[in-house]
Amino acid sequence: MPSLAAPESSNIAGGRELKDRIVVISKIPGEVRSPIDGDCTPHKRRLRSDTARKDATISAFSPSKTKSPRRCINGSPKSSKRDVGKDSGENPLVSQKLLANRISDVMTTTSNWNPRDSEQIRAVKDALHVSKAPPVVVCREEEQRMVLQFVKECVGRVKAGSLYICGCPGTGKSLLMEKVKKDIVQCAIETGFQPPDVLAINCTSLAKSSEIFTKILETLQPKKKLNGSTTPLQQLQNCFSQKQQHGTKMLLIIADELDYLINRDCAVLHDLFMLTLLPFSRCILIGMRVANAIDLADRFLPRLQSLNCKPMVVTFRSYSKDQIFRILNQRMTALPYTVFQPQALELCARKVAAASGDMRKALCICRCAIEILEADLRESACDMSFSSAEDCSFEQQATQDPVFLTKNELDVVRVDHMAIALSKTYRSPTVDIIQSLPQHQQIILCAAVKHFDGGKKDTTLGELNKSYIDICKSALIPPINIMEVSSMCRVLSDQGLLKLGQSRDDKLRRISLKVDEGDISFALQGVRFFRSCLQ
Repeated sequence: MPSLAAPESSNIAGGRELKDRIVVISKIPGEVRSPIDGDCTPHKRRLRSDTARKDATISAFSPSKTKSPRRCINGSPKSSKRDVGKDSGENPLVSQKLLANRISDVMTTTSNWNPRDSEQIRAVKDALHVSKAPPVVVCREEEQRMVLQFVKECVGRVKAGSLYICGCPGTGKSLLMEKVKKDIVQCAIETGFQPPDVLAINCTSLAKSSEIFTKILETLQPKKKLNGSTTPLQQLQNCFSQKQQHGTKMLLIIADELDYLINRDCAVLHDLFMLTLLPFSRCILIGMRVANAIDLADRFLPRLQSLNCKPMVVTFRSYSKDQIFRILNQRMTALPYTVFQPQALELCARKVAAASGDMRKALCICRCAIEILEADLRESACDMSFSSAEDCSFEQQATQDPVFLTKNELDVVRVDHMAIALSKTYRSPTVDIIQSLPQHQQIILCAAVKHFDGGKKDTTLGELNKSYIDICKSALIPPINIMEVSSMCRVLSDQGLLKLGQSRDDKLRRISLKVDEGDISFALQGVRFFRSCLQ
């Protein structure tokens, strides 16, 4: 047993008084003994893993409980109770500040989010809209550097050139080009070069593919009328074959959906790229195409390659799950509140990256999840309503009770909301057809799935009718006769769900499924009756 100070030592003046009041460490592990006021009761030592939040919570709700020196930030087994009092007793707000610091990163912004506020909902949907351009294009830094460097070199050397951008839909091609258009003008001004004129054309808006030359000529010579004796292409060729006046601006042509210019002999596409080879051309051509292949020049323009006019190629790969998650977080950090659970955004990123990597699809899914949250809150309005007294004490209770703060998580987009949005986006059209069928037709499909569960590929109408009757009896639903079943099977065959063979006797007609059994199970799993039948 450890030795304790003698009782009479407390009467000695000076430094001996402090010495008598020190905390004596017991030799038994995990115990601290304090001889203050003659109390030698062992107190269990707090582990170092105990967080300040837990200590502060116990302090706030159990003020009468003795506080161990280990609960103090500066406390240690050798600290005196008098010293501890200087930290905790004289500063009663320390525990509340510690609690607030622990939860501020997670819940402070969430508590400001109110999905019932139409203005906040509108702001979130605007931030997730496809047309909303973020201030900084992330996850496309390398592609942006290559395109911007190409345009800078052409403007700096006053030299024409061509660039071909290719990638799947929703990979940031158009967004990046909007950023490049602004950056190149700003960069030209900073470096002292004359900024180029910019012509952005969506080739799908052209009535004829040759109209692109008219657009280019009108931009180069806006005040000059078109000469009817020569075509716009010939006028452009004549213009770029002659020496230009000093100070003539470069022309940056951004042609989106370039594959719409491909005709039978590829003449328009060939002539467009050939404009950059003319001796006095000032055209910087950037063509974009939605495709996976990057061999446009090799497949459609073999003569360009022989003339050393094959454009520079920049490929935009599909977004990965980490890139989609980063872009979604970038959009959400622009808002002053937390709207999505991180797990919900991660689920969206994983599913979209596995399907296509289309960022536009991910944004639409997040907007759909917001709408599902709104509908969920409307349906559960009665359960989530609070009394006026509770509303008045909401703010005070939220700062004192960390468990109560978790109720705010009900107002954010959770994983279940995101899962519903993903299922609505990626489910096949067959699911919608099955869910819109009348009840008896759904029972016939359910009977077909159960009948083919053993590995059969087809059966007769008579055997299918027996399975249909068994399901109806189990649910106490009056079955229809076999003639009506045959008529419903013909309807299902017309909708592409069943394959119905020919026979003189309806009972002997062969029937097989034309859709996946998983689609039928997925479409009917929302109804408890069908779910129990298919299990």
